[in-house]
Amino acid sequence: MKRKVLASVLAGVLAVGVLTGCGSSKTEENAAASEATEETTDNAAEETDAADDSADAAATETKGTITVAASATPHAEILAAAKPILAEQGWDLEVTEFDDYVLPNEVVESGEMDANYFQHVPYLDSFNAEKGTHLVEVGKIHYEPFGIYPGTKASLDEIADGDTIAVPNDTTNEARALLLLQDNGIITLKDGAGLEATVNDIAENPHNIKIEELAAESVARVVDEVAYVVLNGNYALQAGFSVGKDALAYEKSDSEAAKTYVNVVVVKEGNENNEGVKALVDVLKSDEIKNFINEKYDGAVIPFEE
Repeated sequence: MKRKVLASVLAGVLAVGVLTGCGSSKTEENAAASEATEETTDNAAEETDAADDSADAAATETKGTITVAASATPHAEILAAAKPILAEQGWDLEVTEFDDYVLPNEVVESGEMDANYFQHVPYLDSFNAEKGTHLVEVGKIHYEPFGIYPGTKASLDEIADGDTIAVPNDTTNEARALLLLQDNGIITLKDGAGLEATVNDIAENPHNIKIEELAAESVARVVDEVAYVVLNGNYALQAGFSVGKDALAYEKSDSEAAKTYVNVVVVKEGNENNEGVKALVDVLKSDEIKNFINEKYDGAVIPFEE
């Protein structure tokens, strides 16, 4: 009898073991299946993300490369600010800096580069005439204004009979200085004097102002000796003036000088409709780049408004 009971107990234990073993096997199988499903789901998600990334990449796939020759300051700096904006549009901007004013035009004329950005139209016109090149302007971007700065007088309202104003003595810069004085009612030039004006073209001088003509780099050195000085942006900065804060008056974008000496993007004739160059000009004239120029250069460089 004891043997039968023992046998029965053993049989029960074995049965439970068999059932438990089956249950454990099924649980492991279910877990494995679940993990496989999760892995498949994760892989599918990764593939979906990869597909999305590929789609985004395709959407901004480069449209091409825009090659530009430029002076280091401020032109290449402005182009550097434009580069990421153009990249978002699919354009790769490559800028090569030059420290002279001949090669940037030659590489565009030869077709080695798409465009350049370093010069104003009077220089471009004289270069074409002298070299027989076929370069044209496709975008007016910025100008570097002349300003009237305080010498011994802190305001133009303080101007008095017989005051002296120092100006640069080279033809182009002297004419710009005289035009700026005229725009502010200090003198009047003869009709037609324009951008070739000299002191001999002063028609009216109600304050009997004495114009002291000096080399451009020397004008700022006499601020303690004259009532006012007229400087271009570079020399003003070198003299420690803040164009935006210290200039008593400066060339406005609608002035004859600003319109004439605005810095431009140039291409070879026939390439005016190059899609990359058109995109470049649009970006350089955008609010983002205008804000960059205004914030970085403190008035020494001003976006041109047409």
